[in-house]
Amino acid sequence: MQRARCYLLGERAVVLELEPPVSLVSQQRIWGLNQRLQAHDDVLEVIPGMNNITILLRDPQHKALDAIERLQRWWEESEAQLPESRQIEIPVIYGGEAGPDLSVVAEHAAMTPQQVVELHSSSDYVVYFIGFQPGFPYLGGLDPRLHTPRRAEPRVLVPAGSVGIGGSQTGVYPLATPGGWQLLGQTHVALFDPQQQPPTLLRPGDIVRFVPQKEGVC
Repeated sequence: MQRARCYLLGERAVVLELEPPVSLVSQQRIWGLNQRLQAHDDVLEVIPGMNNITILLRDPQHKALDAIERLQRWWEESEAQLPESRQIEIPVIYGGEAGPDLSVVAEHAAMTPQQVVELHSSSDYVVYFIGFQPGFPYLGGLDPRLHTPRRAEPRVLVPAGSVGIGGSQTGVYPLATPGGWQLLGQTHVALFDPQQQPPTLLRPGDIVRFVPQKEGVC
């Protein structure tokens, strides 16, 4: 079992943070702990993250130290949760204006751009958690040959739908935002729509596969 530490974050929150590495098994246990905490009377909100989970307390002045002790104990007792996962395909236009960093990733991986596209689109990715911005999926399962450092200088604006690589992970920007991931391509699929219920397309545990498309088809 990975070691975990609990600590206060500000005046209202308690964090449980796991030691590296990130793994699907530990993430599944975080999902299970999230379910348990959702039903607790002292908890206002639960925020699962990558190798961590944060709880906001209703009465932090009286419950904070008790919450640290209980959270540590609950983690040791927690079990992996296997949520009902869906298979979701996301069409992607790779390269060109849609993926300006495809050649950078290819050079870093000592591959051709086409080989990068084939490798990136041949894996099934698991949604570890949603974060950074509404609907942004952090996806586990990127082939180690495609692990690429983030850009030295983040872009001021990354277009919505951009598919990128940041270190050992891949993901999709649901909204236009500044960002430093290496951009491989773009999808027209909306990952966040506030008019829908739920507003996010993906949820933890979903299986995602990217499908290469020709420009104008996505």
